[in-house]
Amino acid sequence: MPAMDVETLLREAGAYLPPEKLEFIRSAYEFAAKAHEGQLRASGEPYLEHPLNVSLTLVEYQLDAESIAAALLHDVIEDCDISQERISACFGSEVASLVDGVTTLKRLANRSEEKEIDSKAQAENLRKLLMATAEDLRVVLIKLADRLHNMRTLGALPLGRRRAIARQTLDVYAPLAHRLGLRRTKWQLEDLAFRYLEPKQYRRISRLIATKRAEREGFVGEAIRSLSEELHRQGVEARVLGRPKHIYSTYLKAKRYAEQGKSVGDIHDLFALRVLVDSVADCYKALGVVHNFWHPIIEEFNDYIANPKDNGYQSLHTTVLCNGTTPIEIQIRTHQMNQVATFGVAAHWHYKEGSRKDRAMDPRIAWLQELAERRDELDGEQFVESLKADVLTGQVFVYTPMGEIKDLPKGATPLDFAFRIHTDLGYRCIGAKVNGKLVQLNQPLNNGDVVEIVASKTERGPSLDWLNPELGYVRTSYAQSKVRQWFNKQERSQSIETGRQMLESGLKRLAVPLPGAEKLASKLGYGSPEDLYLAIGRGNITISQVAVKLSAELEPREKTIEVSAPKRVSPGSIRVLGVGDLYTRIANCCNPLPGEEIIGYITQGRGVTVHRRDCINVINESEKERLVAVDWGDVTQVYPVKLQIDAWDRTALLRDISAVIAEAGVNITDVGFTRDEGGMASLHVDVEVTGTSQLSNLVARIQSLWSVISVVRKGESFVREQVSK
Repeated sequence: MPAMDVETLLREAGAYLPPEKLEFIRSAYEFAAKAHEGQLRASGEPYLEHPLNVSLTLVEYQLDAESIAAALLHDVIEDCDISQERISACFGSEVASLVDGVTTLKRLANRSEEKEIDSKAQAENLRKLLMATAEDLRVVLIKLADRLHNMRTLGALPLGRRRAIARQTLDVYAPLAHRLGLRRTKWQLEDLAFRYLEPKQYRRISRLIATKRAEREGFVGEAIRSLSEELHRQGVEARVLGRPKHIYSTYLKAKRYAEQGKSVGDIHDLFALRVLVDSVADCYKALGVVHNFWHPIIEEFNDYIANPKDNGYQSLHTTVLCNGTTPIEIQIRTHQMNQVATFGVAAHWHYKEGSRKDRAMDPRIAWLQELAERRDELDGEQFVESLKADVLTGQVFVYTPMGEIKDLPKGATPLDFAFRIHTDLGYRCIGAKVNGKLVQLNQPLNNGDVVEIVASKTERGPSLDWLNPELGYVRTSYAQSKVRQWFNKQERSQSIETGRQMLESGLKRLAVPLPGAEKLASKLGYGSPEDLYLAIGRGNITISQVAVKLSAELEPREKTIEVSAPKRVSPGSIRVLGVGDLYTRIANCCNPLPGEEIIGYITQGRGVTVHRRDCINVINESEKERLVAVDWGDVTQVYPVKLQIDAWDRTALLRDISAVIAEAGVNITDVGFTRDEGGMASLHVDVEVTGTSQLSNLVARIQSLWSVISVVRKGESFVREQVSK
């Protein structure tokens, strides 16, 4: 990336800011240059290049001079001996407040570059960022610009940090940019994160787009020319542009198409045009011209002008068959809509002296105020999970009976809707009507639904079932927190008794043995059984969480043992229920292991072949009468399993994996190793395990190794969220 200077920044900002504001920006630059003098980034470039590039992105957003000055100064508190008070004295309290909002927490002392960034510190940092955002949206705009330039220079960091930062970017910052309508920033963040998280797929999609570039440019150029001429003939003044393709979005679409049995050639918007006009009326007139000129694919039409997206995006989307054979996507919007589509809420967020836009009146950021109200309810990591669940997911738009529109996360239920209207309405909810019909309270809502809540006239409270994630009554963390609050206010003795009953009945239902109360409480980190029952009764821990912790905490540790020569499954290992003794054999297509659900298939002259219940051959079997119930007998043998381990190649990788397998008491029968030019290693390891419990333990141990990306068994996948520790 070529170095830039302050003159470039001032020239770009001068297109919309008055001269006195440019001098204000210059003084902030000179202050930052002196503060960062002699400092270098990990890439070796002068540190000042970073705040300059961040500021230039804000100029693209056309933010005010105070925001640009804050971007130039945003690292001086953390990285230089500069106080917030000094910034306030030199540039005013507004700039100082913005700088404080984007100043990250102090880096953890003596952290190894190869270690993963501490998740709690990052979560608390993100929480601080969004709390500041609720007060001033410009904070998050500066932070997104900061993350964008950091991603552009991420290659200078060690592998572990690269992947951790890229993962957080893809999980949090790109969706946040999308939520604010910053489409250009979102696409850039996604592509850059994808490059470091999935380098193989990134190169594959890049090559795919590159190989089609010449074909695409020629085709799109001719389409632009012919459509421009047709629009002009029909009296529509329009600017027709080719729309660039983005690597990550193409990858996601190719992945979805592959799951549907389609090829990349079926993707409709590898060829795309954008039509910009002056008015909404011209949008619909241009749509008519397009549909008369080329044959439309009706099911691919979307009207986001009449029904804008939650981030304010408006456009007409249609797909047509150009020249009768080639699908091409066309977006039609006004110039103003295009500005919003590119810069989102930043396009509306102009700060002028003496007046500011009322944030509460802008639905695009209403969720930030709601989030701020919950700042004391959740710690940093809970806050981030809430953010991902309620804010950074897809949205559905539903209506009250009075016609008021409400946005909720995709998958939200009528109960979530009730709590969104008012907490007391959620507590008193006893039923719901969707589009005039009574529905279950855990039914997911769809776009356009009209929701009416049936409420009790008397005082009542929520049901404990609402906190059961398996039943799916409340999906939003906001509703869940309100239900928990209600139970937290109940009498301690009642909650303890309720929790005890829930624990006993819940573990019985899940077929999990219940150990002694004292031992269980101690293993789960509670001082007494009453404390554990109280936590369950108040909804602070679920029965599913207890069951998972029981399997992890109470399962005896396996000792390292010598495993004998490989054994195959014998007929005595499996019982055929209700049929009598029959010869059995294990199906090669799915290789079931003890502990997995199985079913038998009666073959002529070959006894019973045992499959996993989810085996594709069983699911597609037409002669259901051949299926017979079977179960595992007294199994003491070992079973062969093939594992594929993908990892970034490094010194002692094979040694570490072998040591982990040996420590788990598992025998290795065969090993294969390949390495590609990008540094990715694939190990094919044949092992023998006693059942699914030992296999799960082994997979977890291998996943914990540094640089391991995934561990895959035929038919199943165990993929790590974070690669490095």
